[in-house]
Amino acid sequence: MPALLGCIADDFTGATDLAGTLVRAGMRTVQMIDVPEADTVPADADAIVIALKSRTVPAADAVAQSLASLKWLQVAGCRQFVFKICSTFDSTDEGNIGPVAEALLAALDTDFAMVCPAFPRNARRVYKGYLFVGDVLLSESGMEQHPLTPMTDPNLVRVLDRQTRGAVGLLPYDTIQNGTAAVTAACERLHTEGVSLAIADTLAEGDFEVLAAAVAEHVLVVGASGIGTGLAGNFRRRGLLGHEAVASQLAVPAGRAAVLAGSCSQATREQVARAVAHYPAIELDPLQLAKGEDAVADVLIQAREYLETGPVLIYSSSEPEALQAVQNTLGAARAATVVEAAMASLARGLVAAGVTRLVVAGGETSGAVVKALDIRGLRIGTEIDPGVPWTLSLGEPAMGLVLKSGNFGSRDFFLKALATDGLMSRSTRMCESDLTNSK
Repeated sequence: MPALLGCIADDFTGATDLAGTLVRAGMRTVQMIDVPEADTVPADADAIVIALKSRTVPAADAVAQSLASLKWLQVAGCRQFVFKICSTFDSTDEGNIGPVAEALLAALDTDFAMVCPAFPRNARRVYKGYLFVGDVLLSESGMEQHPLTPMTDPNLVRVLDRQTRGAVGLLPYDTIQNGTAAVTAACERLHTEGVSLAIADTLAEGDFEVLAAAVAEHVLVVGASGIGTGLAGNFRRRGLLGHEAVASQLAVPAGRAAVLAGSCSQATREQVARAVAHYPAIELDPLQLAKGEDAVADVLIQAREYLETGPVLIYSSSEPEALQAVQNTLGAARAATVVEAAMASLARGLVAAGVTRLVVAGGETSGAVVKALDIRGLRIGTEIDPGVPWTLSLGEPAMGLVLKSGNFGSRDFFLKALATDGLMSRSTRMCESDLTNSK
């Protein structure tokens, strides 16, 4: 049976986030890395998520990659399509959310899509078009300091309007509160008025059911992963989905484990700080890495020693002041490239040293790692924290992977991930009560 839902994600961790949401909603889901080959997707998949690395590339390249993905998903027989974006709307005034969304609309021969970036489970909510992260506006959340996509304007209608040629509208919360019929009518009215993309206010998980039901017949939906729950419900109501209990079953292989943390987000920095008290840790110096491969080789020698007794954490998650100093020396683009290349080399070296479970923090870092390991697809399993599941690589040998957005996860995320299925060091066992109290 062909897959029901075809999804195009603008980064790797965002793809995993959406795939995990779909699995939680009862859809057997696979995630493919870039446009897949014709015979690589399991026949039992209800949803296919194609993970691109298109969030920060030139807009024209992002459009080309997304259209190629759409064409493959159409051939695969998908009935509805999702353009998955970040729940913090990571982009610039040039794109890439607006240009890609408009290109997908044109390719699908339609001219209206709802845009639902909220993810209340991870404290991302939209009200009157403004995006809140926790209790603060997006522009006060730390995202205003993002090195590639600094988000200084929390009004998503304004942000998206600067990226698009067509008109951008708003589906306000009082409309959502009035139910599916009201949202359907509002979408039709906005469409008639010439709006092509409409930001949807969203405050609670239950809002997704209303919003998704209103766009059940829409060929394209744009949004963060939360909307996936509602879209899965649409298919279930039509009798097209069953086997909810088996969707998340996944056998992560036993073996050595490591964490590669490349994100400099506040959440990842806190996770690193928590983990270094319990595991051996190695901090990467981008300035040293920029001098050549010897720095990576030295890190691998040290990491192999640590792996003899348990997991190891390798990180480049600098504080904003330190990151700025590195960028002043190397330039922002080269600094990012140097770290990504190092993480890719480290991933290959760690796997050669017997690592079969790898936890990766940061979208760009995750993309570099899966490409370095030549992983073409993933089965999605149970969540560790909202939006972050364990995954299992397709093909042999199978490898357990966690691909975490830099902004996601609780402070003890790395500890919880490494404790999964018995992968628990003595020091982690000692802090079990601490983990419980921190939840």
